[in-house]
Amino acid sequence: MIKVGVVGGTGYTGVELLRLLAKHPEVMLAAVTSRSDAGVLVSDMFPNLRGHVDLPFSEPDPAVLSSCDVVFFATPNGVAMTMVPMLLAAGVKVIDLAADFRIKDVSLWNKWYGMSHACPELVDEAVYGLPEINRDNIRKAHLIANPGCYPTATTLGFLPLIESGLADVSQLIADVKSGVSGAGRKANVAHLLCETSESMKAYGVPGHRHLPEICQTLNAYADKPVGLTFTPHLTPMMRGIHATLYAIVVDRKVDLQMLYEQRYAEEPFVDVLPAGSHPETRSVKGSNLCRIAIHRPQNSDVVVILSVIDNLVKGAAGQAIHNMNIMLDLDEKSGIDNIALLP
Repeated sequence: MIKVGVVGGTGYTGVELLRLLAKHPEVMLAAVTSRSDAGVLVSDMFPNLRGHVDLPFSEPDPAVLSSCDVVFFATPNGVAMTMVPMLLAAGVKVIDLAADFRIKDVSLWNKWYGMSHACPELVDEAVYGLPEINRDNIRKAHLIANPGCYPTATTLGFLPLIESGLADVSQLIADVKSGVSGAGRKANVAHLLCETSESMKAYGVPGHRHLPEICQTLNAYADKPVGLTFTPHLTPMMRGIHATLYAIVVDRKVDLQMLYEQRYAEEPFVDVLPAGSHPETRSVKGSNLCRIAIHRPQNSDVVVILSVIDNLVKGAAGQAIHNMNIMLDLDEKSGIDNIALLP
């Protein structure tokens, strides 16, 4: 069995990670940490885990974590980077679900996240954990930077167009909506039910932390720097991301449906829907799937790509476990091949 530690198990991403790991056939949970809730049974805080996770929350003990095969960090930005060097030195594989290792330009990371990086020497070593583009590097990695939720839906939607050179990368638009769980499990008036229900709003329009992450990834496949307008929105649902993506294509003759189907034909967690489809966030709720549909309104040179994911699964915990499965040469679907919940 694979001995796994989870640092930061009290947030929405953390409990989703525990839900999936608890049913993983190859995993034994060794530690679930929380400084503020040490001693509290995990199942007392999260009753859905009763009978599946019997551990109490504990202080992050370096000795216990260093004895694990894999440690997941479901912590706020800036936490993982203070502990990763010690764990890597002990031979532990680390998967960080926060943003500490996603952006390769450390000065850019410092600017967007408002702090100085604690271990910049490890940033180049970290592998960006989007399996659809980095599977071979993930397989050899010791440190994974798990992608953000907005970047996952946006990148997978744009990628085939940009890889093939069909998109005018100077004029990309991402109009993306997220459920409230994306804001985290913390006290915040703006995220109370009465503040979010029956309302929707854009935020981060002048600039959002996920913008440089998306551009970094897409730039690797573009013939010139990407010009992306990225506007996130908070929408009144608990979980899910819906990305409506716009690009101008330089060749109208290409069969875009076939392009997308061929690009993702071997990907277990990307589902390209039939032409004319409109994917719904509820169709991926609780699953590790990204569902995509391609439209060309009025047969013009503007392409509209619709991309939906569950922000807590494919956008976080499920993708992290997918990365672990690849790193340890397990069945990629192990523990995360769940059917979405309806209704």
